[in-house]
This record gives sequence, structure tokens and C-alpha cells, in this order.
Amino acid sequence: MAMEEPRKLRGHKSTATCCIASRDRPGLVLTSGEDGCVCWFDLRCKDVQFIIDVGTEPVSSLCFKTGNENILYASYGNEIKSFDVQTLSATSWKPLESFNYNKDEVNQVVCNGRSSFLASADDSGDVKIIDIGQKCLYKTLRAGHTSICSSVQFIPWRPWEVITGGLDSKLVLWDFSKGRSQKIIDFGSDTQNNSGQCLNPAFVHSIAIPEMDMVDKLGKICAVARGDGIVDLINIESELSRKGTSSKGSSSSSSSNNVIKRVCLDYSVGGHNAAVSCVAFSLFQEKGRFLISGGNDKTVKIWDCFKCLDPDNNNSNRDILHLNINLSKKVNWLCTNQSGSENLVVCDTTRVVKVYSVT
Repeated sequence: MAMEEPRKLRGHKSTATCCIASRDRPGLVLTSGEDGCVCWFDLRCKDVQFIIDVGTEPVSSLCFKTGNENILYASYGNEIKSFDVQTLSATSWKPLESFNYNKDEVNQVVCNGRSSFLASADDSGDVKIIDIGQKCLYKTLRAGHTSICSSVQFIPWRPWEVITGGLDSKLVLWDFSKGRSQKIIDFGSDTQNNSGQCLNPAFVHSIAIPEMDMVDKLGKICAVARGDGIVDLINIESELSRKGTSSKGSSSSSSSNNVIKRVCLDYSVGGHNAAVSCVAFSLFQEKGRFLISGGNDKTVKIWDCFKCLDPDNNNSNRDILHLNINLSKKVNWLCTNQSGSENLVVCDTTRVVKVYSVT
């Protein structure tokens, strides 16, 4: 299927690193870049609305405060800065708060569903849990990763738990109220997938968790973007119920009680042939129906989650790839919005952000 030329959003002076889309205000998109800036776009308008000058270092990650999108969190070096966009002006970018708990560069910052905690994953392998109300460090999650912690997400149906991924090829589930890990999945011990797949290590580059209003249709799953080109869909509850603290990254899609435990989206079903850098569940059309993955093979792939997770669909794997979009550059990050058009935002390794219409 031929895609229309994407809309191009210009505002950054160097590579765009991250993008987020508003759930409350259709068409509102924020991007960050290696230029130390955050660009604020309204897709109903032609040009960038305003640019927040965070600093001289790259802004690696962005998130809104859940329930109050006037508050923005941006990770910048080993800091997290918050901004109230209602008080910003062209001459003043003073942050509301600055949290300096991470010892190394922050790779991702996320806010939980109750707006009570932030989680920030950094290059040391640590994850800091920050109490937003008390403005203090709540817990440090340590010794789960032996290398860079690249990604973190709160688990909405388990309010005291997070899941993290790292460049040690591990996926770790944590009880952050106790500060300890509950389960470790080691994709590095998985030797079943690598014949024919790209030879890069199975580093975890990105994790996506469905929102609560998606769980009824998708189940309690997570999507994992791996360095060997594989995207895994994993049933979190099935993993937690298995004995032991570590399990191999087996990619079988076996099912019991009509629940898919693990689905592997690899080259054999039209998947990526280089590292996958980002995954996200769709907000457009029927929320959560699609999983979008972007990779170093210069492609964005849109997977039909309903077909992927259908236990009766095992013999028709070829139709689970809904759409393949070829790009000219590698993907850094992507996000979706709820619009009928201009609903997929892609940050590649250029300074120009692309917006596609997926139907």
C-alpha cells in the first residue's frame, strides 16, 4: 500500500529524539531534540507554536503529567525538569521544578496513572521513583540491570509496579513500594530465534504497556522492542505466575485457557531486519488495535494486535502485518494520536519530524 507523503514538522535545529501526543487536546504534539529544545506543535496550524529552550544538552524523553497536560516533564542529561506551559512565554522558560536524583543520563521518564510518581531510567542501570506530591526521591530500583536501563513503564493494573528494559537484554518487573524485582526475563539466553534473524544482541530498546481502556481487548500484556529485530508481545500475568525469578526469552505463542502467553513478531511474519527502536499502541481508530514499531531498518510496521493475540489465528500469521511504511532514515521514536488522519508521528535521525495518516 502506497503511503502519501508525510507532513513535515520543522522547529528543531538538530536530530529529534522523542515525541508525545496529547490525549486531551486533539492535534497537540510535542517533540524534543538533541538541540536541547522542546517544540510545541498544533497540527491544525502550519508552523511550530512555540519552542521551550530547556538547555544545551539533548532532551532525551518527554511525558505529560497524567490528568494535567499543562504540566510537562522533560529529561535533560541526568535531570528531570518540569514546566507549566500556561506560564511559559517567549522570554521565560523557567522550570517549575528540577529533580536531580539520577547519577547518569536519563533515557526515559514516565508518569503513573494517579499522577503521584515519576519513574526515570538511566545509563547506570538504575531507576529512580520520584514522589511528585512530596517532591522527593521515593525509591531507587537497583541491581536489576547490569547495563544501561533504556526504558521504563508503570503497569496501570498493578499500581505499585513498573517494568523496565535494558541493554543487558533483560526485562525486569519491579514492586517499587518494596524496591525489589519480582521477575526477570532474559532475552539474551534465547537461542531459538536467532537463526535467520539479525545477529545483534536482544537489547531491550523500548517497552509499551496498553492503557487501562485497552486491557479488556488486549489483555494484560507488554510489547518489547528488541535489538535483534524482534518485537515481543508478552502476557505479564502469565510471566508473573511462572515459578522462578528468571526465564528464557522463549518466543512461543502457545496458549492455555485461551490466553496467548507470548507472541514473537520477527522477519518470518514481515518483521524488522535490524534493531527495533520503539513500540507504541495506537490511539487512533479502535484504541489499542494496532501496535506500531519503528526500527533501524528504516521502516515503521503497523501490526494488527487483535489478530496477533487471537489463539485461532496461528495458521494465518501473514495477515498480522497491517501496513509497512518505508522511510529514508532510522527511527528514533514514534507516537500516535486519536485523529482520523495525521495520526502517526515519527522522529527519525533528522531534525524534521514526519506525520503520517494511517487508515
